[in-house]
Amino acid sequence: MTITDTDASPGAETPFPRAAEENLTRDEAASRSAHLTVDAYEVDVDLSGAAAEGASTYPVSTRILFRSASPGAETFLDYLGAAVEEVILNGARLDPADHVGSARIRLPELAAENVVEIRSSSRYSRSGEGLHRFVDPSDGQVYLYTQYEPADSRRVFPVFEQPDLKATFRFSLIGPQSWELRSNGAEVSRESVSGTAAGLDGEGLVRVSFAETRRMSSYITALLAGPYHRVDGSWAGGVEGESPIEVPLAVLCRASLAEHLDSEELLELTRSGLDFFHAEFAFTYPWGKYDQVFVPEYNLGAMENPGLVTFTEKYVFDTDATDAQRETRANTLMHEMAHMWFGDLVTMRWWDDLWLKESFADYMGSLAVDEATDWTTSWISFANGRKAWAYVQDQLPTTHPIVADITDLEAADQNFDGITYAKGASVLKQLAAFVGREAFREAARRYFVRHAFGNASLDDFLSVLGEVSGRDMTSWAAAWLQTAGVPELAASVDDAGRVVVEERGTDPATGGPISRPHVVEVGVHVLDETTGTLRRTGSERIALEGPRVLQELTLPAAGAPRLLLPNEEDLTYAKLSLDPESVAAVLTHPVEDPLARATVWAALWSMVRDGELPAARFLEAVMTLGLQIEEVVVVQALLRQSDRALEAFTPAEERERLQEQFAARLAEFIAECHGGDRQRAAARTLATISRRTPAQLDLLAALLDGEAASLGITGLALDEELRWAFLQALTTHGRVERNALDAELAGRTTARGRIAHRLALAARPRPAVKKEAFAQAISGRDDDGEELSNDHLTATVEGFRCGPAELVDAYEEDYFAAVVDVWERMSQGQATRVVAGLFPGTQDLTAGEKPQEHPTARRTADWLAAHQDAPAALRRLLIEEQDHLLRSLRAQQSARR
Repeated sequence: MTITDTDASPGAETPFPRAAEENLTRDEAASRSAHLTVDAYEVDVDLSGAAAEGASTYPVSTRILFRSASPGAETFLDYLGAAVEEVILNGARLDPADHVGSARIRLPELAAENVVEIRSSSRYSRSGEGLHRFVDPSDGQVYLYTQYEPADSRRVFPVFEQPDLKATFRFSLIGPQSWELRSNGAEVSRESVSGTAAGLDGEGLVRVSFAETRRMSSYITALLAGPYHRVDGSWAGGVEGESPIEVPLAVLCRASLAEHLDSEELLELTRSGLDFFHAEFAFTYPWGKYDQVFVPEYNLGAMENPGLVTFTEKYVFDTDATDAQRETRANTLMHEMAHMWFGDLVTMRWWDDLWLKESFADYMGSLAVDEATDWTTSWISFANGRKAWAYVQDQLPTTHPIVADITDLEAADQNFDGITYAKGASVLKQLAAFVGREAFREAARRYFVRHAFGNASLDDFLSVLGEVSGRDMTSWAAAWLQTAGVPELAASVDDAGRVVVEERGTDPATGGPISRPHVVEVGVHVLDETTGTLRRTGSERIALEGPRVLQELTLPAAGAPRLLLPNEEDLTYAKLSLDPESVAAVLTHPVEDPLARATVWAALWSMVRDGELPAARFLEAVMTLGLQIEEVVVVQALLRQSDRALEAFTPAEERERLQEQFAARLAEFIAECHGGDRQRAAARTLATISRRTPAQLDLLAALLDGEAASLGITGLALDEELRWAFLQALTTHGRVERNALDAELAGRTTARGRIAHRLALAARPRPAVKKEAFAQAISGRDDDGEELSNDHLTATVEGFRCGPAELVDAYEEDYFAAVVDVWERMSQGQATRVVAGLFPGTQDLTAGEKPQEHPTARRTADWLAAHQDAPAALRRLLIEEQDHLLRSLRAQQSARR
């Protein structure tokens, strides 16, 4: 949408404006749960009008049974709907007008036993929060699904929205008779309803009622509706010594993606996972059926709704996918399945203990892929990918302990981060090494039995772990779970020629040294002249608490290339400080062992980010060694890191040369590969880098024109994904105009194509285009005044950031002037996309300039100083973006020395 004096302004109404009292606090939640027990919900959702063009709201009827230990007290329900028509508490009608403009329905003068009935209207979502409505551009069909974590079930029905007020839920859905209508529980009845489905040529309606659930938290309830394609299956098995069970399975996706749904692989992975977790946890799957649905415009990778797990439909591979992408999908599937126990069966009391589900699921997902599937690279992926995410997050000024201090829902929403997931999982891997795998397994089993269908805390888990291991876990938990910051392990050689290992690091909260107990394996890798690789010749496992001299490791003769690796097998969570001889060796020779190789490359990337290794040297090593690595998951990570190094960590005077050199090497590599996953990964990265450098645009144009064979390139499938990636690069440099982009979309109108088309339009290098894209981003609306969906908003933001710096940087002042308004007006999810995505974080440091004196760094500091009272979650985003900027500028400064 173009913003003029007569058009909707950035302050125009949006579907989810912030309501009063929306941000529930921990203290309010504790006060409510201190006297309430919620027994049951009955929720009827009418989707008969969902398929009508422009449908925006739907009716909901809710009945809640709950008890109060304080008769005469008052409480409130959480609700972010469009309107409340009727509220009846214990037979007395309340004034629904009391809810207008608020996120709460107040319930006064409670009895010991209460029944509240509410008729209301809720809004369809375009942001992925609540009940999301999507119109498939391929065929015009309408699809709906819910996403609630951490607190968005209140967008669909009135609810006590906190994890410790568990209840049973009985849902029913009214919708078109041909649609899939599903919820957590199995369908128990289906009856015709008078009337017809709007927008579907008079199709009849049905009401489908679902089985009452076991006790669960509201954020994992789920609804699904639409003409989804479904494939059924089943699993039979159970816990040794108990009666076997049979679990109905189903996988679903949009009808237009049905031909790409590899349902047999998904069902087989599901069966393998259920086998594994029943053996591991010794607690029978308690949720009845197991549906897995791949949905459009999803905010997450997946969500663990029991009986109805939702996944991003990016896992339905409608273009060529690498083996690493398939492994990632398997990991996500196992992660969500682990949640059926960690998170769904036993749930944290409040979001402080979010790690009790996410850290465990992240660890168990990797473990299950490693032990229950054919993939052998699960821990390599974890070392090179997941932990890298954690190391970045844990070095920000906003870092926090794994057990975090979560004061309200806004803070909870932001703590679904690399610390809660990947650091927590890394620490659990270290815990399994510390107490032993059997003790860890038995502790989980006792934990499930003791707290089934209830809530738990850190102390509850530590209690069973202490029972099983015979150790007092208090000091371990204090060191690992209740402190922040990244420890650093260093291996060096002392004057006597002995290997010494020590821990370094500073606790960001106290300023004192980090001191954590580690069980680590330290390895020596020596150059094998026959293979030309660094091969492990010895290792020693130790418990590290303070500097330690190793007695069993033998070093090669002085001057021989060798690597000292202080975290062999990647057992612990720590950055690695490689000694100079090790750095020289790994930048010159490949490491033979795959897990050690991934660990080393992760260490090198940390050195680039810390300004200890020039980006140019890292890029050279990637071009000579990294592209030759067999594990595509590592290659993909190195290519992403190289792209980031070129964009942010390279001094301006070197960037053009290095970008051209790296792009040329990728072009050569694509021709060398003759197909395969690494070729595809290189082509994707070449497209991204080409948004900044024109060096290989002629190659991309020729590939789009079908000239691959004449260029000596074979095996590269130029599918929809790559075509749009190449077009975006060409558009950024003004070599493709709108008519060509429109023609490409018209040739195949898909959800992927529409998103890519929007990005390309915003990437065109013209002032008027950037003005329009910026206005659309901060308003959240397109040029027709329609709300942008989550994916389309992200594409607009990303496209705006492409192109000449002088066009993009011109909006820096407007950005800082708009962020408060954006935060107050949009939902937190949408606002985060805009605030983080539009931050002017790609900048160059001029010679002699100090990072903190860079104009953008100063402007950010000034904004933070002037907005001390801004919402904490908004300030956190700006603080983190400021830190990313300063880190990149410091690395540029260091590279010049």
